[in-house]
Amino acid sequence: MRKLAIGTALTGALALGVLAAPAAQADSPDLTFATVKVNNGKKIVVGTTAKVKVPVTYTLTRPADLTIDYKNNFAGVMLYRGSLAEEDNSIEPDTAPVCTTTATTDTTVTASCTETLVIDPWDNLYEAADAGTWKAAGFYGHGATDLDDSDGHISFEFGYDIWANSATAKIQRAARLTVNATPEPVKKGGTLTVKGKLTRANWEEGTYTGYKGQKATLQFRAKGASSYTAVKTITSGTGGALSTTVKASKDGYYRFTFAGTATTAAKTTAGDYVDVR
Repeated sequence: MRKLAIGTALTGALALGVLAAPAAQADSPDLTFATVKVNNGKKIVVGTTAKVKVPVTYTLTRPADLTIDYKNNFAGVMLYRGSLAEEDNSIEPDTAPVCTTTATTDTTVTASCTETLVIDPWDNLYEAADAGTWKAAGFYGHGATDLDDSDGHISFEFGYDIWANSATAKIQRAARLTVNATPEPVKKGGTLTVKGKLTRANWEEGTYTGYKGQKATLQFRAKGASSYTAVKTITSGTGGALSTTVKASKDGYYRFTFAGTATTAAKTTAGDYVDVR
């Protein structure tokens, strides 16, 4: 809603040339956004198609004489990259938060609020730079329109304020990882070839592409055992290909695990069972 409102307002202003000189600004409301937490402090992992719902909690303190009705005005928390003045990208809530009043004074009202940011990789994430750390900010917007043209006059008014916040959130590309050990079954002491592929979400293309040059660890869990142990670590090749060999000694499960990077989420395959005879 912010992009539409601000975009419309700026387009109209530019068409009329009213941005050529500084204009007096209306007084901004005295709002405070505190204790902001995004996704419960966890990383946000986004693939190529599924929308990801991200909970955001915060405390909002507003003037007692300011009513926020989420029709003519609205407030909430957004995520952005870049600076407040020149955002490289931003994600805002599409629905109103749920706020519960926790304290009041003669001049202020404080509420505990919960909102949901919905991240659609198709609509919100455009390039590799979108994987990384985003900043949180509180915002307040208001609009007023008079579309009654019976008197030969209509009007549009839009206003927007943003307050930087110390909270951050990390958005990561989702990873996919496969494993396949052959031959199955295998003779005891024989050579097993374990192959797989590491790919990650490519938001520009809307698909998963190979992640080359990354460390992946082959692990083994013997039949009847409760945990995996590391066998060896290899590096993904062209297209994210993984391939290595091991000597078969006992029945059990082989899997690959990828620890993740700053921009790509960790991933572990299910175990591939091998019968040793």
